[in-house]
Amino acid sequence: MKYQHYFLIICLFCFSNALAQSRADKNPVTYEELYDEPYAINKLFVQFQPLYGELFVTNVNAGFGLEVSYYMADKMDFRVHARKTYTQKFDLTRDIADKNSNVDNQPNVFNYFELGATYHVKDFDESSSTKMFLYRKSYKGDKWAARVPLNVEIPCKVRKIYGARLGGLYFDTAVDIGRALEAQDLTTDVLVAEDGAVLPSTITDENGLEQDISVFSNMAVGGVYVGGSMTWIKNVAVDFDNKYQEGVDDLIFTAFLDIIVAPALSVDDIIYNGVTYSSEELETSIIGFRLGMDGKFNRTLSWGYGGEVGMRPGLKGRGFYALVKISFPIYSTNLDYKVEAFGK
Repeated sequence: MKYQHYFLIICLFCFSNALAQSRADKNPVTYEELYDEPYAINKLFVQFQPLYGELFVTNVNAGFGLEVSYYMADKMDFRVHARKTYTQKFDLTRDIADKNSNVDNQPNVFNYFELGATYHVKDFDESSSTKMFLYRKSYKGDKWAARVPLNVEIPCKVRKIYGARLGGLYFDTAVDIGRALEAQDLTTDVLVAEDGAVLPSTITDENGLEQDISVFSNMAVGGVYVGGSMTWIKNVAVDFDNKYQEGVDDLIFTAFLDIIVAPALSVDDIIYNGVTYSSEELETSIIGFRLGMDGKFNRTLSWGYGGEVGMRPGLKGRGFYALVKISFPIYSTNLDYKVEAFGK
């Protein structure tokens, strides 16, 4: 019976290929190159980010952000980025702390800021190709959704940039001290006041029942990152015959790897019943890393995407994170407002 299934799958595959090859609209097309200029990209990009989501072990969060990037010829590019959560419910650790914490610390709102630059160690172009789909105005709606689009391969130039990255970052967040202690195989015994008193591990609730104490605090991290990147830029457009719409490939895609060092890392002391208990014995790590990518398009109005995964400096055992962000809209300009003037 199993072999009959395999035979059926093979037959269906061959049949579908035969149908594809016999399509009536599968005819050769000609095209005229409108431009192929990977160096003629806009200089300034302003990216509104209505949505980002972050699986951060210390604090799962989601919200919005703003990013601005500037390309200085073929020498350098600069980037500024900021984001924060929508509301408390999208700032998970803060929300849990507000509802369950037994200590007096007020949980902070999650904020993230970053400023950096990339030096173009090597900026060059080489021959490549791009795949473009053939589209007509008559394909709108359900007809396009139900259609397997034809595609063509167009020769073009691709610009490649080997970059050296350097920048600074800062973020602050609420932290679950109980989970941090558990991850480090510690107990509340390491949280000691000036007079030697130890933060109790349990409390008595309103019903007279004993339960584990719920401890939350705040963490602030300031540091620098250094790394490398690889950027691919295509900026090509062609005009097809046979009433097909123009084809465009203007993607700017960057992959990067950074090492993060955060010498300015602090965890707030715990305040319980008016007594301050030191958090110095909590283990922290000032070293982290990230692997990420960003994509956007060389258009006046477009959209973009990005993602990162890595380990952030912070409480030891609580640094892993994965981030996804969407940019829409993205406004861009080449900042060239000069026009020619002729004397009468």
